[in-house]
Amino acid sequence: MTNSQRSGELMRAEIAEQPAVLAAAVERRAETAGVAARVADLRPRFALFAARGSSDHAALYAKYLTEVLLNLPAGLVSPSTTTLYGAQPDLTDVLYVTVSQSGGSPDLIEATRAARERGALTIAVTNTPDSPLVEAAELAIDIGAGPEKAVAATKTYSATLLALYLLVDAVRGGDGAAVADLGTLAEKALAADSVDEAVARLRFVDRMVTTGRGYSSATAAEAALKLAETSYLSARAYSGADLLHGPVAAVSADTGVLAVTSQGAGGEAMREVLEVVARSGADIVAVGSAAGSVPATLRIDVPPTAEEVAPILEVLPLQRLALGLSLARGGDPDQPRGLNKVTRTR
Repeated sequence: MTNSQRSGELMRAEIAEQPAVLAAAVERRAETAGVAARVADLRPRFALFAARGSSDHAALYAKYLTEVLLNLPAGLVSPSTTTLYGAQPDLTDVLYVTVSQSGGSPDLIEATRAARERGALTIAVTNTPDSPLVEAAELAIDIGAGPEKAVAATKTYSATLLALYLLVDAVRGGDGAAVADLGTLAEKALAADSVDEAVARLRFVDRMVTTGRGYSSATAAEAALKLAETSYLSARAYSGADLLHGPVAAVSADTGVLAVTSQGAGGEAMREVLEVVARSGADIVAVGSAAGSVPATLRIDVPPTAEEVAPILEVLPLQRLALGLSLARGGDPDQPRGLNKVTRTR
């Protein structure tokens, strides 16, 4: 095996595991029923999601799920309000969900413990069922992705999205029908043949903008993180709406644009955004089940699903893109400089 073949082998292998991981999680969806029943019985005043890194993007996805599918106000927590500033809000009858692949970040553990003491129903969503986070929370959901050795989260990210969807779907009384064939759809999403072409087009770009609307905002954020941590690209994520409120002025022919556009209200709203972006002459790579309906230089198609499920599939070819760009630029995504698997913040 050559050095180039060895580079990124952990990330490559874990990307490839995802269809099986997702299919298995769907089969185990009944394990979420007890947690969902507690949430439904509580009838929370609102929901809060605490997370860092990739898990924060999963939490953003969960925020959309909660507000749209449950009609429940939801927000993203700033753990430092507790850990650094000692804030003590009344969280009686509040749903507090902490999302952490490792379950080992001290600030998330401390914030979860404090939320429980202040009356919240706390749930840990993690890939480490014996972690300190699980001990701190009242309830827990194991995303079941198996050990992840690569520094860049891939299978744990998509499995976390699915775990959060299954939780919200169960709370509303759903039967998981929208994800019944997710493993098969994931295989198709990973087989997208335009990814290599996108690598060739974008390998010399130094500045990237990723964008999406609605549920796909989370995918855009995760794509920017993956590009930054694996390829050292200057990548910024914007909601399509926010992109038009100023940042679009900085987009030029030297900018690579990744646009996440899946069928549904969010993807439809991206058409107008990309019509504006296209006037800049930027290289636009559209990714998603609605990629064919928007202005773009290159399109990476993803199988259609219910819009609220699309982020689980959209991110898969983007993980391949990040891997490919890292290798094409002479890097090794399994050894990104300055990064460790578990980041300990306070």
